[in-house]
Amino acid sequence: MIESKIKLTVRDVHDFPKPGIVFKDITPILKDPALCVQITKALAEQLIGVDIDVVAGIESRGFLFGPQLAELLNVPFVPIRKAGKLPYKTVKQSYDLEYGSATIEVHEDALSPGQRVLIHDDLLATGGTVVAASELVMQLGAKVAGYSFIIGLDFLNGRLRLAPYSNKIFSLASY
Repeated sequence: MIESKIKLTVRDVHDFPKPGIVFKDITPILKDPALCVQITKALAEQLIGVDIDVVAGIESRGFLFGPQLAELLNVPFVPIRKAGKLPYKTVKQSYDLEYGSATIEVHEDALSPGQRVLIHDDLLATGGTVVAASELVMQLGAKVAGYSFIIGLDFLNGRLRLAPYSNKIFSLASY
């Protein structure tokens, strides 16, 4: 089962990025190409029946599987990046994290009105970053088709924050 493989591979890093946080490090997954392929296929399988025009991945770990997922779904990939990283005109959204604040942005021409966007990231925690990404999608006139994560930290209730945008919230491994 993919969930047990993910849980056996993910590394817990205590007190990162600050004391009291147990960071779920997915980088050990990247050492196993076969597991990477299994994860990408499992992400795509969860999305059967969801109408998706674009996959948007959130920097930086949303870039690890987002492009491959977009390729499997035969749709474009759009990067949502930290402020100041994109070269063209952007729209921005600031948000609070569980350990600070940040701003993300997307190119102003990355999405078209009415497009159905799957937002992908490696992990759903409190949902702050993903809510900000949802707001960016909406600023461009597109719609949130759903969400895709490798890991969901269900005890942090991030799904509740995403529900107003879409009830299609998928993860492969839950904690």
